[in-house]
Parts: sequence; C-alpha cells; structure tokens
Amino acid sequence: MSEPILSLRNVRRYFGGVKAVDGVSFDVFPNTITGLIGPNGAGKTTTFNLITGFYKPDEGDILFNGERINGLNLHQTFHKGLCRTFQISRELKLMTVLENLMLVSPHQDGENLLKTWFMPGLVKKEETANRDKALSILKSVNLIHLKDEYAGNLSGGQKRLLELARSMMSGAKLILFDEPGAGVNPIERKTLAARIRELVEKQNITVLLIGHEMELVMDICDPIIVMDWGKKLMEGTPDEVATNPQVLEVYLGGAKK
Repeated sequence: MSEPILSLRNVRRYFGGVKAVDGVSFDVFPNTITGLIGPNGAGKTTTFNLITGFYKPDEGDILFNGERINGLNLHQTFHKGLCRTFQISRELKLMTVLENLMLVSPHQDGENLLKTWFMPGLVKKEETANRDKALSILKSVNLIHLKDEYAGNLSGGQKRLLELARSMMSGAKLILFDEPGAGVNPIERKTLAARIRELVEKQNITVLLIGHEMELVMDICDPIIVMDWGKKLMEGTPDEVATNPQVLEVYLGGAKK
C-alpha cells in the first residue's frame, strides 16, 4: 500500500472543558474517497478545521505528504495543495460561474501591479490559459452551459458542483468536502457522486468528506471513519460500518446521556 497523503496522530482539541477532538488517529491514502461520519457534535467539523489550519491542535500531529503541518494557517495549507469546501456554499453570488473559477488559481501574475504594467503580454497569456482551464473544468462537471450565469442563481446541486470545480481549479491534491449532499435533491446528488468519483479516478485527486447523507457516503466512500463524542469509534468498509453494533447504537439508539 502507498504512503498516506494525510495522517492524524493522537490529535486533540479542547474548548474549555469540552473535548471536541479526543485522541483521533487515522490515515487517508492517495486516490481514495474517505468518509467521515458521526452524529451532530461528534467532532467531524472540528477535525476538518484542525487539518486545514483554522484551529491548532492542543496535542498530536497532522502530516500532509509526510510533512508536519501543525501551526500552518488556512492560506498556507491551501498553497500546500489542501483545499476544503463548507457545509454552506460560499460562492461569489454576484459573479458569474466562470469568474468564480478564474479567481481561484494561485500565484496569478495579474495580481502583481508591476507585471500588469510592464509585462502585459505575460499577464494576458496566463489569463487566457486560466480561462481555457476553467472552461475545461466547467465542461467536466456539466456546468459549461451556465458559465455566464450569476453563481447566486444556481440550484443547490449546481452550487456543490461549482465548489467541486473551484477545488479542481486550485490544483489541490486533497479536497475536504463538508456535507456535499446537503440541500441537494436526489437526482443532483447522483450527478455530484459521479463527478466526485471522476475527480478521483481521472484527476488523481484524493477526497475526504463529511456526510450525513448516508446514501451518498455508502455509495462512494471506502473506507468510512466513524466518530462519536470526539473519538474515533471505528473505521471500515461501507458494509462493515453498516453492520457494526456500536455504529447502529450511535445512529439508532444514540440519545446522548
């Protein structure tokens, strides 16, 4: 088996007396879709925030491509090739779908005022290349016909596809999806699932996703990591998770005491 692209080693994060993440360890391997599930308050989103640098762990290590990334901020982890989406879509509503993608590419020469003045040919060439890349990505996620539509006018499923497209535009090696199926109807959810699979199979990108839509998680994720009360409860295949007595207790009999 290849080396993991992401590793958490005994990671802890406390908020006062609350153990939001309590000694969590797991690996994510390249070109996989790993699911992270659990009831509300299990620590899933806090784990995402620790991985991307929004929070710093109180204890433990987070490794990305073998490099310790504890202490890096969101901007730094993004430039390492680690990108995340959010449960509530954060598209730029008053910009077009295409413009939303064009803004994502890191290190654009057009952001440098001196290069804009003295090297306009270089800036123009890069902008053309970025536009061509953005159009190609929009075609791959079936949004090309909406390239000139304002992003705020998209349906829930289309906004999720736009987030996927923006992640692809960033050149990310690992994408963290927070509830990609939230607010998406069943037909759009199937389209989204197919696009995420293609992302992994054809673009060599790795995915870690939080999901409450169990049909989506069971369909595309393997392995699946289950959290409860800030701890890792188990990890396994969809079949192993679906038949595990502890998981069934958490979801079916899991009234918090």
